[in-house]
Formats: sequence, C-alpha cells, structure tokens
Amino acid sequence: MFAEKSIKTEVSRKNEMRLIPRTMSTQHPDNAKVPEWSRGEAIEGEDEITEAFLAFSNYNIHEVMWDAEGKDVDTHVIRKLLSRYSEFFKKRQIGKDIYLTYRLPNPRIEGADRKVFAETLESIPNNFDVAEKFYGKNATPVFEVILPFTTESIELIGIAKYYEKVVAGKQDVRLWDELYVRDLVGEIEPKSVEVIPLIEDKDSLMKADEIAGGYARAIKPAYMRVFLARSDPAMNYGMISAVLSAKVALSKLSKLSKSLGIKIFPIIGVGSLPFRGNMNPENYRKVMEEYSGVYTFTIQSAYKYDYPPDLVEKSVEDINNSPVSEPVELDYEVEKSLKSVADKFTLSYQSIIEPLAGVVNQVASMMPRRRARKLHIGLFGYSRSTGKVTLPRAISFTGAFYSIGIPPEVIGMSSLSEMKDADLENVFANYKFLKDDMRRASKFFNWESLDMLKDVWKIDDEVIGKIKKDAEYVENNLGIKIGEDNGYEFKKHRLLSSMFTLSVREGETAEAKRFLYEMAVVRRSLG
Repeated sequence: MFAEKSIKTEVSRKNEMRLIPRTMSTQHPDNAKVPEWSRGEAIEGEDEITEAFLAFSNYNIHEVMWDAEGKDVDTHVIRKLLSRYSEFFKKRQIGKDIYLTYRLPNPRIEGADRKVFAETLESIPNNFDVAEKFYGKNATPVFEVILPFTTESIELIGIAKYYEKVVAGKQDVRLWDELYVRDLVGEIEPKSVEVIPLIEDKDSLMKADEIAGGYARAIKPAYMRVFLARSDPAMNYGMISAVLSAKVALSKLSKLSKSLGIKIFPIIGVGSLPFRGNMNPENYRKVMEEYSGVYTFTIQSAYKYDYPPDLVEKSVEDINNSPVSEPVELDYEVEKSLKSVADKFTLSYQSIIEPLAGVVNQVASMMPRRRARKLHIGLFGYSRSTGKVTLPRAISFTGAFYSIGIPPEVIGMSSLSEMKDADLENVFANYKFLKDDMRRASKFFNWESLDMLKDVWKIDDEVIGKIKKDAEYVENNLGIKIGEDNGYEFKKHRLLSSMFTLSVREGETAEAKRFLYEMAVVRRSLG
C-alpha cells in the first residue's frame, strides 16, 4: 500500500505506531474548474464522499480533512466510504494507513453552530462502531479534531475534556437502579480525542508555543500536531505579515518541542496562488523549502482540479516521499524583529484594504461558487478598533483582487522602505522566495486598473496613490517588472480584467461573471 512507499515519520499512539501524514486534502473551494464527477458547480453532499475517496485512491493523499466549519457536513462519512468502496478500504485502513480528520466549528466564535460542534463530536463513537464491524478490533477511524480560530490553550483543553467527560464519559451515567447509559448504547469508544489547534490570527501565531504548550502540559499527549494558517492571515494582515508570522510560529514550536520533550508536527494551510501560499504542482518544492520543519501540507481544490491529473499525482507522490526538512530556530532578537515588521506592514496593508472593502465584496459576490458554505466573517472584521469592515472568505477576497487587476501580494509593499535596515535584512533572510512569489503575482497586475478604480469604483486618489507606490517599490527595489509580461496567459488575464471592470460599469452582470470565470481558469485558481 502507498503508506509503505512513503517516507515514514511514525510516533507511538496508544501503544501502537502511527504515520504522520505528509499531505492533507482539504475542501477549500478555490478551484476554477468543476471536476467531472461533481453533479453541480458547487461540490456538496454525496459528492464530498466521492471526493474523499478519490483523494485517497487517485492522488494517494495521506489525510482528508472533513470540514464541519462553515458548512453542513455528513457525519456518516465513514459508513458511506466503507460501504461504497469496501475493496479499497479493506487494503487501506482508515485511521492506520490513511486518515480522516474532523474540522470542528469553534463554539466560541460560531455561536449558531455550537450544536453542530457537539453533534460532530458525538458522531466519532458511531464511526468507531462502524469501523470495528468492518475491520475487526483495534480500528479507530477518527481520533483527531481540528479547532479553527484557536487563540488560547483553554479552548483545546475544553474540547479534549468535553469529549472525554461528556461524549465518552456518559456511558457511566446511571439512569435508574442498575441501568446505565452503556447498557443502552454499548461501550463508547474511543475514550479520548486529540485536538489540533488551527491558529489563524497574527498575535496567536506569534505565541503558538504558549497555545500548544498549555494544552500539552494539561493533557500530556504523546505528540502534538499544530495547524498554522497561511491564507486568512494574508487576507487580514497582508502577505508579508502572514509569512513572517508562520516563520516565528515554526521557530517557537521547534523550541517548545525540545523543552517539553515531545514531538510537534506542524501542518500549514497553503493555497495555489502566491498570496495564499503558492502551493501548486509547479511550485510545491519551493513551498516545502520555504516552510522548513512543516510535516503536513494542504492539497486544496485548485491544486487537485485545475492542473493536469498526472502532474498532481506525481507531485503528491514526491511530497509523500520527501524527507522532512529541519525547522529553522530563530533567536529572540530575530523573532522580535520579524514581529515588528509584521505589525508595521499590517498597518500599511489595512489602510488600503479598508476603503476597498466595498469593491472586494461586490466582486466576490459575483465569483463562481465551488462549495456550499455558510456566511463567514474574517478576522479582519473583528480586529479593527475603528472603521470596521466585513470581508468575504480569503479565496473570494484573493480572486476579487486578481480580477480587478491588482494582485493583493503587492498591497503594502512600500512599507518595507520605512523599515530599519536590520529588520529588512531579516525579512529577506527568512522569506526565502519572496521575490519568486512576487514575480508570479506581478505578472497579473493591470496598470489600467488604477484608472478604473477611480472611474468605475469611485475610489479616491489617496488610495490609488498608495497602490501605485506599492507597485513602484516592487519594481524599483525588487527589480520585478509589474504587469509587463507579454506571455499569452498573462496578457489575456490583464485584458479580461479590463473587460470585467467595463462590463460592471455598463451593468452587464452576465458578461462580468463570464470574465471572472475565464480569469480564474487562466490563473488556475479562483483565489
């Protein structure tokens, strides 16, 4: 089986060895093209069962994230996978050779989904019973859960204890005389779950060691997996801030691992376009080198569906077979320097994003929908003390900026000119492929967009001037030409972005939507 061919990093769990996945398939709706097996433009319901199976069988991805955050989710996924594809799963055991990991709604933030949080945890024992009948003893298909928007260790501890005491622990509740819950529903297994923090905001990334350390000291796990966001931090704070925050988090987690004497296996959530991580079948090796020490890389929908299947399969196999690079540990002064840069960059970036929020939301509302999801408010909306704005999800946000001809990677870049020389040196020393990421994004920049922002979207001169200053910094200081690549796909994209804006001005909504889709196909990602 494929797990035997992969580079194995194994750790002890419940007196057995388990594989740490190198690749994780996610349900991020960033694909431009609709896969041929999908019954509609938005993947949902039964098609997500098919998608999970294909991630395992066609692409040999080690792990599938089953997402209950922000959308409806089928908690009978294990039963359906085992019944529909029994021959495949007899050879590859879920929970041993391949993995399915729940992403929960965060009950602290998603108030309307608190019962969904509880319902999802309650389904884990049912999945255990199904798998035990299929595989026999020692079959635990789901034993890890991901908590999005983690900001404190107490959230992780709370979920671990909730499952232990409420979900599994209720079997010992006495109902009447000698009648207990376990007499009605049987033994409840597993007795505990492992909680993976998904850390998404800048301040929390900078204290990732405190969050993970608090959980580790309370729960005393044999090992930990920690999920670092890369996409939402870029939307909320800018690309430079997102990358530097991830670097500091990785450094601190490496130090924490040594101090606690347990292994910590970072996961990073990376999308196809540079703004969201530049993780695609053509650039994955650089991403793996950029984020040294990361064990698990997300394989999102654009990666799977917007590139040739053979290229996807070969790249996933290469990731699975690649040795894990050593983490880079930064000294205190460098970590402090990178935090300072991220904080300053954020202020410059947000000063441009906030007045453009109306444009972004309007364009995002016209983007194709590739996944049935509920309304989501990004952290940007929560984090502003004045002039709060609501933004769409990071994928639509990124796609909107690309579609109006202003890749968001460029925004805020001129603030680097105001940094201390030592801070700037730390940025370039630690963000290895900054120029590569910026070079790819800059090819989609459309200079005509600056005039159109004023003409069509009524954006004032000050904001347009800031964007122009950012673009000029990239040209003059990084030596990267902005919007001048004459390659067919880039020229086509810039032309389409102009046509899109003109169609909006003329009220031609159907035409505008068509241009949005065509641009997404050209860049091989919605956003």
